[in-house]
Amino acid sequence: MKTTKYYLAAITAYTIWGFFSLALKPIHDYPSLDILFNRVFSCSILMLLIVFIFKRKRIKETIEIFKALSKAEKRKTILLNFGGSTFLMANWFTFIYVMNHVSVKATSLAYLVCPILTTLLAYFLLHEKLSKVQWVSVGLSVSGCLLLSYADIMDMFFSIIIGLTYAGYLVSQRVNKGFDKFITLTFHITFAAIVLLPFYPFYSGPVPTEFKFYLCIETIAVLFTIFPLFLNLYALSGINSSTVGMLLNINPMIAFGLANFVYHEKISSLQIGAYGIIFMAVLVFNSHHLFAIRQKWILASKNT
Repeated sequence: MKTTKYYLAAITAYTIWGFFSLALKPIHDYPSLDILFNRVFSCSILMLLIVFIFKRKRIKETIEIFKALSKAEKRKTILLNFGGSTFLMANWFTFIYVMNHVSVKATSLAYLVCPILTTLLAYFLLHEKLSKVQWVSVGLSVSGCLLLSYADIMDMFFSIIIGLTYAGYLVSQRVNKGFDKFITLTFHITFAAIVLLPFYPFYSGPVPTEFKFYLCIETIAVLFTIFPLFLNLYALSGINSSTVGMLLNINPMIAFGLANFVYHEKISSLQIGAYGIIFMAVLVFNSHHLFAIRQKWILASKNT
């Protein structure tokens, strides 16, 4: 039960991300790169202000921890953080592009594919162990995704690209331990901002003048970027990346509902069935924790 708080952190993060389209769709007429530039720059500025105002002591501690590492550990830490930032930046751009220029369903499918990719990467690269029941869950997820790809193969193509970038981020940050999570996230986003800055004068469009654009960008920066990403990193410090990845299915199931009921995208019975299978896979994968919670409630009720 010690892991419950990490489960709650992951569930909260992915529930928030499920509603991301509500902030992104109103500015779909703007180029994807403009949205990416403004999102990353805004996040970086906000987080740097928070760090330098409220976390100066933590910065000194982080520097001391890094200095105390061996040369091999320093190289590993540098690679994990620069690599994580690159994965994150690639994920953001592909997600924004696909949502605004392909379909909401394609982005939804991406985060159904991502848990499978995360689980496989964690198994082969991090040697995370899975029970037979959890492998059954992975099989259910694969079958659900295959049903969805049958409906639209191009959606699957774009989804794999988005899913692979975020799976890479999750797996890399699972082993990136020992540092303050907020400072780590600040580094990832600030590095992304530095990389994107030289491209801004050449690839950005006219400076937006609509208040709606900046309202949406700040909402995306705070509510749909900084807060859930911090929760995501926190969850990875307590539970396996494969478990965090499987909980990611919460995100696309909410997005699927929005695509159907809010954006009125065409939804087939095949897709509904596939999402039902994937929802079952999430329950099966986390059944051990669900049973543990149920057992605790039963014991608590007997004692009262």
